[in-house]
Amino acid sequence: MVQGKGISQAVIGRLPRYYRYLNTLCNAGTERISSQELSKLMHVTASQIRQDLNHFGGFGQQGYGYNVAYLKEEIAKILGMDTTKHVIVIGAGNLGKALLNYPNFSKNGFSFTGVFDSDPAKVGKSIGTLTVEDVKELPQYLKEHQVDIAVLTVPREGAEANARLLVESGVKAIWNFAHVDLEVPADVQVENVHLADSLMKLSYNYSAARK
Repeated sequence: MVQGKGISQAVIGRLPRYYRYLNTLCNAGTERISSQELSKLMHVTASQIRQDLNHFGGFGQQGYGYNVAYLKEEIAKILGMDTTKHVIVIGAGNLGKALLNYPNFSKNGFSFTGVFDSDPAKVGKSIGTLTVEDVKELPQYLKEHQVDIAVLTVPREGAEANARLLVESGVKAIWNFAHVDLEVPADVQVENVHLADSLMKLSYNYSAARK
């Protein structure tokens, strides 16, 4: 496998979708598929698929196409899913609970190991196999445990303070659902997820299609 540098975010953004379709094909017992067949399923051009995969080595064979199980495994490696990531959630509200209870995360190598909140009414309650801890305990937890990814599902006013603590404690990846774009050092990876933006985009496309 060739792990390319300088790959565009557009290419990286398509990899999880490739993985999802390949996983479905594997579950259906499909052993191989051509770029043309995959393009029909995904509504992406065959040339786009080949160009995307060529960034990482190609993986296809002339006259054969792609071995589905092998390609799925290689994309999983590219996405870092071949190693377990230790994940904590800060914010035990409805969104935090939903993420913790989503089964596919653990299947894809994301191990949720802790959940924290500042609300005394939530501290001590169970979410799945985890117990909500007081966010005041977070600094000590970060000293004693490996945390690869932190998920922020807190209000805007608490997100930046928590992000600073995470960065100072050496956490290098933050999945941010707070309604603010975090500013962090260049060596810290942040994925800002604004659910309202996605809904507004859908609303626009729906409205435009009806005109």
